[in-house]
Amino acid sequence: MRLFLLAAIACLCCKLSFGQSTTTITVQGVVIDSAANKPLGYTTIALTDAVTNAPVKSTLSKDDGTFSFSSLPAKAYKLSLISMGYRTKIIDIKGDANADLGKLLIAPGSKQLKEVAITAARPLMKQEVDRISYDVLADPESKAISALDMMRKVPMLSVDADDKIQLKGSGNYKILINGKESALMAKSPSDVLKAMPATNIEKIEVITTPPAKYDAEGLAGIINIITKKNGDQGYNGSLNSRINSVFGPAINLNGTMKQGKFGLSLFGGIGSNGHNTNPFSTTQTQFAQNTTISQIGDNTFGGHFKYANAELSYEIDSLNLITGSYQLFQGDFDQNSSQLSAQTNGAGVLTQGYNLLSTGVNNDKGMDLSLNYQLGFKKHKDELLTLSYKYSYGPGKNTADNMFSNRFNYPETFQPNYRQYNEAGNREHTFQLDYAYPVKKVSIEAGAKAILRNNFSDFRREDFDPLTSAYVINEAQTNIFNYHQDVYSFYNSYQLKFTKFTAKFGARLERTQVNADFSGTPLDKGYSNLIPSISVQRSFSKSSVSLGFTQRIQRPGIYQLNPFIDRSNPKFINTGNPDLKPELNNTFEFTYSNFSKGSINASLSYAFSNNSIQNVTSINIENAGTTNPDTVTTTTYQNLGSNRTLGLNLNSNYALTKKISFSLNARISHVWLKGTYNGQFYKNDGFTGNVFTNLGYKFAEGYRFGIDAGYFSSNVLLQGKNGSGIFSSYVLGKEFFKKALTISAVANNPYAKFRTFRSYTNTPDFEQSSLFSNRYRSLAIRINYKFGKLNANIKKNQRGINNDDTQGKSAPSN
Repeated sequence: MRLFLLAAIACLCCKLSFGQSTTTITVQGVVIDSAANKPLGYTTIALTDAVTNAPVKSTLSKDDGTFSFSSLPAKAYKLSLISMGYRTKIIDIKGDANADLGKLLIAPGSKQLKEVAITAARPLMKQEVDRISYDVLADPESKAISALDMMRKVPMLSVDADDKIQLKGSGNYKILINGKESALMAKSPSDVLKAMPATNIEKIEVITTPPAKYDAEGLAGIINIITKKNGDQGYNGSLNSRINSVFGPAINLNGTMKQGKFGLSLFGGIGSNGHNTNPFSTTQTQFAQNTTISQIGDNTFGGHFKYANAELSYEIDSLNLITGSYQLFQGDFDQNSSQLSAQTNGAGVLTQGYNLLSTGVNNDKGMDLSLNYQLGFKKHKDELLTLSYKYSYGPGKNTADNMFSNRFNYPETFQPNYRQYNEAGNREHTFQLDYAYPVKKVSIEAGAKAILRNNFSDFRREDFDPLTSAYVINEAQTNIFNYHQDVYSFYNSYQLKFTKFTAKFGARLERTQVNADFSGTPLDKGYSNLIPSISVQRSFSKSSVSLGFTQRIQRPGIYQLNPFIDRSNPKFINTGNPDLKPELNNTFEFTYSNFSKGSINASLSYAFSNNSIQNVTSINIENAGTTNPDTVTTTTYQNLGSNRTLGLNLNSNYALTKKISFSLNARISHVWLKGTYNGQFYKNDGFTGNVFTNLGYKFAEGYRFGIDAGYFSSNVLLQGKNGSGIFSSYVLGKEFFKKALTISAVANNPYAKFRTFRSYTNTPDFEQSSLFSNRYRSLAIRINYKFGKLNANIKKNQRGINNDDTQGKSAPSN
């Protein structure tokens, strides 16, 4: 009986083994570049079900072009060969026997796969000859975090303790929206990006070696934010909202419509910044006077904002295209502060003191209106001539009432209660002509541009007169500042693209004419700059290296030039400098990228300038020779000495498993600063850097959990250093209704209520330390809902105006 059972089991196993071997097949082949007649490695090979189009398996071809799928159920399939720069090839597999497809030729081209949908992970980063692109749509956390939080993940970018964006550790850069300078970013980009959901953005480009077609401004480079613009006949869109325990509610709408020859893409939002009270303190020791000034208090800031962006296109025919855009930003904020100021001598005895209550309102606006006409040519579809015009207007108004109490040796005759008013901004007209002509492996670009810019400031101070109980204009601190800056430029650039090498080089000639009037003293001067740029990329089978050099100009903006004296804190005042000169910077960049398994990007850069614009502080005596002299600290801007920076940036993204992903974004730099100010020589150097990490886990049924954490070190300044800290964030999301609805819960910095921002200043005359804390621990719920279904792109002009030639347009963060 036992032998019978064993025999029966053996027969059954043989039957199952035979059945298994006859119901599986193997598919294999070799991918060949038809033009070069060479094997093509790292081609995506995707296998889908012939009936349902459902993905089955995918792989990459090896270095020798070979690929193989084994143990496949015997049925019909579609095999797709997909490689960047090549036409997609689709092959039918009958599935009734093993398939050795032999050599499969694919040809260079640009057609996209339409017959079958391939589901695969999109690469987060792409290295080009002069820039790095971060694909926001490929980041699963984009539905749960803000655009500002997304910046922390982008190579070479970081966000410091005061929510200021830095490029390679520098604040001297330009932010563009779709290649154009934007009203959304003209005032305070951090506030706008903090309010904007990352789902508005398609990708973020970091242009480290800007080509000649870009204006020469932005010492560290250019950040170009590409927003979503996809549509075919019909419409689609998304609705995003948040509720935050600290910053309050916000809502954002993103939409695209296409009907016939008309196309429209837009996004807009409204929201609140909440009203939060944050403590601050400052201690300054003055050596010659043997005195110490101590201030403590709190600052309350809050308000609401709205922003909008719309782009319209009309295709007259296949060769003629008209596009227009409109951008708007408006923020209305109030800022109140209460402080106690005490001055003591070397023995610790109080010599002066007061309480100050300051109430103020900030109204910021920004508006852009542009129109572009693009002409194509029948013989060369990529030959384009573009005419563009843009008008920009960005006014801002600031008012503050300052009331003193509990005065001690601080008489009202010396410093009465007072009001401050400042309306400052810029107005620009820009005209541009661009011509692009690709010839086989060479792309030629040339153009001309004129920017007619007016920076303005109307400021005054009114002092309270106790005899009349009225406010009287203080003529000594009241004036109108007009600064006209016209920039005329011509550029010519070339790009050579071969199988393994890509080179881009060119030059830009800029002529700047400045006319200014302040305190009756006219300023009339001009200067010219020839700005070269060159970048070369060598591509390998699964990696690339790039080398670039460029010169960049930093022209001072209205916030650096404005002579308005901000006396909101009468012991520590701030002002601009109308005599600032432009700064010329030289930058060398070497980048290595590898995208074979995950991605890794490493960049080494060196930059130097010899007339660096620095933020400097000094003390001076006001009302000298009277019975009530007062020592005041003044902070302003000066062209001082040299600034050298050697930096290393590292970014990596890896899928540790099918469910776990990890990313790292880090930077370390050594900075050398030196210069002479007020007859004193300053020299400072040190290391600075930051690191950001993300760990994500994808659960079943649409759940996703992510942890973000980071550290940023102090920045090295000519007279000291500022800022350092850590942050963390936890995100739990769930997708519903076939990924149309995503609901996320976010916890920011749950370990501490505040982030503390410290700064130190050391000079031969005084030393100073300041501390400012802002609310950071918060809980938020974010909702993202997508509707509609569109696949094609709305046609848009390929050239346009991008005024990236000025620095310092963003007001200091509050």
